[in-house]
Amino acid sequence: MAELTTLESLLEMGFDKNRAEKAVAKTGNMGIEPAMDWLMEHENDPDIDEPYVPPAANVLGGAADSQSTTDQLTLADTAEGTAGGDSTQREIEESLKKPMSEEERLEQVRRLEDLMRAKQAERRERERAEELEREKQRRRQGQELQQIRQKIQDDDMKKLADQRRREKMEDKLARQRVKDKIARDREERAQKFGGVGTTSTATSSQPAEPSPSSPTSHGPPPTKKEYDESKIQVRLVDGSTLTTVFKAQEPLAAVRVYIQMNSNILEGQDFTLLSPYPRHVYTEMDMEKPLKELGLVPSAVLVVAKK
Repeated sequence: MAELTTLESLLEMGFDKNRAEKAVAKTGNMGIEPAMDWLMEHENDPDIDEPYVPPAANVLGGAADSQSTTDQLTLADTAEGTAGGDSTQREIEESLKKPMSEEERLEQVRRLEDLMRAKQAERRERERAEELEREKQRRRQGQELQQIRQKIQDDDMKKLADQRRREKMEDKLARQRVKDKIARDREERAQKFGGVGTTSTATSSQPAEPSPSSPTSHGPPPTKKEYDESKIQVRLVDGSTLTTVFKAQEPLAAVRVYIQMNSNILEGQDFTLLSPYPRHVYTEMDMEKPLKELGLVPSAVLVVAKK
């Protein structure tokens, strides 16, 4: 029985004729193993099942002279041109040099099929390793992306915290400036109205002349006590109270500012002050008058009322 060619061996193994012819032509009829490798590497090509169209005067299975030339290219000739190949290739080529019986042919086909399955398993293992490597790479990229996102989020939180600290500091400084301004206003008003208080004190400290209507009084009448401070209790709209001490010469506006700074009344929200008994509503002109002049010394109760 004549020896099997590479093309016949592939057909015996169950490969499609178009695929087998392409594999033999693309590998230059270098043997069964290169043809099998080519088939496994290109099995997913879109044109793998299309008929092979060789160059002119080189059609496989065509004219008689081309067929004779193809039949002469056996694996024995290929072995001479590919010295240094592996032992499996040499063994297959040696077995194809001599005529084979039906049993030998079937045995050769079985060995080729085993070789193909081994190569397919090797290819699957290689593809699995490549897939694992791609998965590892994808996970590394995902972790790096997560780290970048976390860093951006941390930076944003840090910027937000710094901004809040700056806002709190600016608010604290603004409140301190208001308090300092109130203190300066108190000092200025105290200096402005200090002469009036001194004059009134000096006038009141002079001994009173005896009244003609009381010829029986012995000595001058007792001097009225002068107070330089006033304890003010403020009753807010919600029923709560504020109590503090002001200088007698401070204007009523100082009490108004104190209420704005120490209650839940927002700045800009308008309200009025009044005395409950005897009832008296204080006007804007009263705000510049000293507490002493308004009769709020040594103590008084004021009520906050919305306008």
